Amino acid sequence: MSRSQETARRLGAAQAALEALPPAVLRVAERFAREGHEFALVGGPVRDACLGIPPHDMDFTTSARPDETLAILTATGATTWDIGKEFGTIGASYQGITVEVTTYRSDEYDPDSRKPQVAFGDTLEGDLTRRDFTVNAMAVRLPSLELVDPCGGLEDLVDGILRTPIDPHISFSDDPLRIMRAARFTAQLGFDVDEGTMSAMAELADRLDIVSAERIRAELERLMTAKEPRRGIEIMEYTGVAEKVLPEVAALKSTVDEHGRHKDVYEHTLTVVDQAIDLETDENGPVPGPDFVLRFAALMHDVGKPATRQFGPRGKVTFHQHDIVGAKMTRKRMKELRFDKQTIKDVSRLVELHQRFHGYGEAVWTDSAVRRYVNDAGPLLERLHRLTRADSTTRNHRKAMRLQAAYDDLEQRIAELEEKEELAAVRPDLDGAQIMEILDIKPGPAVGRARAFLLELRLENGPLDPAEAERLLRAWAEENL
Repeated sequence: MSRSQETARRLGAAQAALEALPPAVLRVAERFAREGHEFALVGGPVRDACLGIPPHDMDFTTSARPDETLAILTATGATTWDIGKEFGTIGASYQGITVEVTTYRSDEYDPDSRKPQVAFGDTLEGDLTRRDFTVNAMAVRLPSLELVDPCGGLEDLVDGILRTPIDPHISFSDDPLRIMRAARFTAQLGFDVDEGTMSAMAELADRLDIVSAERIRAELERLMTAKEPRRGIEIMEYTGVAEKVLPEVAALKSTVDEHGRHKDVYEHTLTVVDQAIDLETDENGPVPGPDFVLRFAALMHDVGKPATRQFGPRGKVTFHQHDIVGAKMTRKRMKELRFDKQTIKDVSRLVELHQRFHGYGEAVWTDSAVRRYVNDAGPLLERLHRLTRADSTTRNHRKAMRLQAAYDDLEQRIAELEEKEELAAVRPDLDGAQIMEILDIKPGPAVGRARAFLLELRLENGPLDPAEAERLLRAWAEENL
């Protein structure tokens, strides 16, 4: 298909998607027009329409000033709220749709801050040129459905290119978060970054220092849950952005071994991310994709290797305890990026446990060892299954088949023990109230120690009948309390 034919196809897709806009949107647009103001759908929704994706999370821009926008929306009967009036944005809910309407802007930036000095603009074309990338700098005038594309966004969309509407050095210097957005859109859209834009990303990566950790984290989450995270990670590493955002991942490049004594840990990591994604389930499965915890654990699982690499006799390379070291590094990095406590706990725990399976195929695990594996994984067990399987990237077919068979066997044993013992809910055979009654003690540390003893028995031996559990508890208490 020629470029002109592909452009025509994209325009047709956009037309079809936009003609399906809710009637309420067109009624709002008509009201703005009657009041003498322009009104347009802008940004991501227009880009998605050109990709044949029905617009959602609709953003609009208008020539009306914020107070005028508020008055017009109120007159339509919409419920309105101020979500950023000083930045020109008014939110509204009208006949079942939620919209954000922003006055045309022509911002100026303080070089020491990414917060713009807001100035309202007078033209739609001027508003579009201040946006991050040309594919996001398209608008559709409403209600006429006229496409406005002053920066060549449609051509770049057809070519699969990310490019800034103005000089990328100016764009990224004004708002350094756009550097992260470039990586994210690469992963989300599958587009390439044009050469000039990529060079500016590398030259201005240090500008990310003025961006809040929370904003960087949000872009990283979107990147990792996009369609092709690998593309975004690769562009971050290539431009040096990873050294600012995820230096532990960038450091994996340092383990490349020109003598071939061990595999390329960086390339291995990217493959593990891809394979973990392939093992996600649909919404009805145990790990519905996209699953950030699984994907980020796959990305971070070997970050402890550079710090633990040692060369032994005859060039043998080892990474002893890289799982433990990597878990600590992951926890530290995620705290600095302001992730929530549960996500930090889950991801770092998976990194810590990802090596636990290795050796299962060489030495038969006892039922106790299987119980401990399940207990240590807890609610992360299904993710751990997938991370462990994804971590096999060997090109040795026999070794790969042997690892797969070993893990199949482990999962089968877990299923068999689960059926007999309810492994997912392993608890001591006596609860806290029973412990206090049997030992005639009050709530306190002694109860916790007794409970830990009983849990250890449960993991080692499986379920005990209450009488046997009581006998063993009393014997333990005589020596320890």
